[in-house]
Order: sequence, then structure tokens, then C-alpha cells
Amino acid sequence: MKNARMTERLTFDRPMHSLLPWILNGTLIAAAVFIHYETLYSMARHLPNLTNVPPRYRVLLGVFAILVAHAVEIWVFALGYYTMVHLGLGNLFGMTTPDLLGDCVYLSWISFTTVGFGDVAANGDLRFLPGLEALTGFVLITWSASFLFIEMQKFWPMTKHVEHHPENHDH
Repeated sequence: MKNARMTERLTFDRPMHSLLPWILNGTLIAAAVFIHYETLYSMARHLPNLTNVPPRYRVLLGVFAILVAHAVEIWVFALGYYTMVHLGLGNLFGMTTPDLLGDCVYLSWISFTTVGFGDVAANGDLRFLPGLEALTGFVLITWSASFLFIEMQKFWPMTKHVEHHPENHDH
């Protein structure tokens, strides 16, 4: 009887090649990329115009704006998990709680940031989303770092370059 249950779990009631999960996954990725693009584009346009804000604080504003953008993107994915569970495309298992939305937000945070503890996981067609979210999060986080590096070069004053001479111990 136990082996029959295991065999049942390995067979699927519906084909795994359904397009709906992939359409939803693509939509979530596109939404996150769009949010990120618009955030960075808006900052690139508006940060230079904040002339009443010292340049070093403009970079700090950029950091906080990007953190907010990442949080919004993570919530977009969390709502995607939540929706897909309610559509019957999979479920969360592991160290879950009675709060499904909270578990979806938690899984989204650990997936987007590529921490991936593994204490909460997805099954069914939903199991593809954490990997896709991790890839998307990695790309968006590195895009953010590149953007901030460029902005720091624009707004932070350049110091005089000091060449190192091994025989000189003054610096």
C-alpha cells in the first residue's frame, strides 16, 4: 500500500507541459525587470537634477530607492507564488506555517536574494519559479550594483591619484 502511494505521487493528473505556469513565470519576470528598469531610468534622469542635495547623499538616495525597488519586485514574485498555489499549479512544503502569504513572501525573499535556505520549497509546476526568481534576482542585483558604481563615479569627487613608489614610505 505504501509503495502504491509513492507511485501515485510520481504520476501526474495533468500534463506538465501546460503553458499557463510558463506564461505566469514569464509575466512575473517581465514585471520585475520592468519595475527595475523604470526605477534605474528614473534615478538616472532625476538624481543629477537634485542640485540642492550634496552629491554623496544622491548616491545614498539611489541605494534606498533601489532597495525599495527590490522589495517591490520580491513582493511581485510572492504574489505570483500565492496566485499559482491558489490556481492549483503547485504548493509549498517544508517548514511552512498556516500563513500561506507569509510563506510565499519568505520563499520569495530567499529565492530573489539567492540565499536559498531550502526550508520552504515548491512542488508541481510551481517548483520552477524559485529558480527563475533566483536568476532574475541575481541579474537585477548585479544591475543595481553596476548602476550605483556608475553613479558614484559621477557624483563623488575624484581624489588625486597617488602613485606608490616602493622606496618612498610617506604614504
